[in-house]
Amino acid sequence: MEQYFSIGQIVGTFGLNGEVVLKHNLGKKTSLKGLEVLFIEEAKDKFIPYFLTSSKIKNEAEVYLGIEGFATKEAAKKINAKKVWLRADDFKKFAARSAPVSLIGFTMFNGDEELGVIDEVIEQPLQILCRLEIKGKEVLIPLHQETIRSIHQKKKEVVVELPDGLLEVYLG
Repeated sequence: MEQYFSIGQIVGTFGLNGEVVLKHNLGKKTSLKGLEVLFIEEAKDKFIPYFLTSSKIKNEAEVYLGIEGFATKEAAKKINAKKVWLRADDFKKFAARSAPVSLIGFTMFNGDEELGVIDEVIEQPLQILCRLEIKGKEVLIPLHQETIRSIHQKKKEVVVELPDGLLEVYLG
């Protein structure tokens, strides 16, 4: 099964020709040059491919995209506020190694205890949350200076020290 990584969301339209603005969390300025297709989540775990016709850097975290089939501002509005995903190979090409989103697919440990694989990284203004599935339940683990012990790029591991009781909130 194809693996997809969330990179951000469409935050608005631009101009009159159906271009959209993608706010991404790839950790570096990029025009996504060479990217042919991105995926928009229409429903949970249902991704629809959209083919790019143009891309242009707006700023550090945003890019203007022309998408096949969208010729007017009104047409482009239908994908406004939708999450955008890339295939694993494309994600690796465009994400900065230092970007929090690059931790997707890493295994998280609380000390020596393996918690699971990071499925999604949610960047918020004051913290970063990692979404994992532990014992069949969705768990959000905050990452910040006090909790991170180490990040091993080669082993694809994140070691944290979680506050007492945090996992019990999710797992009972």
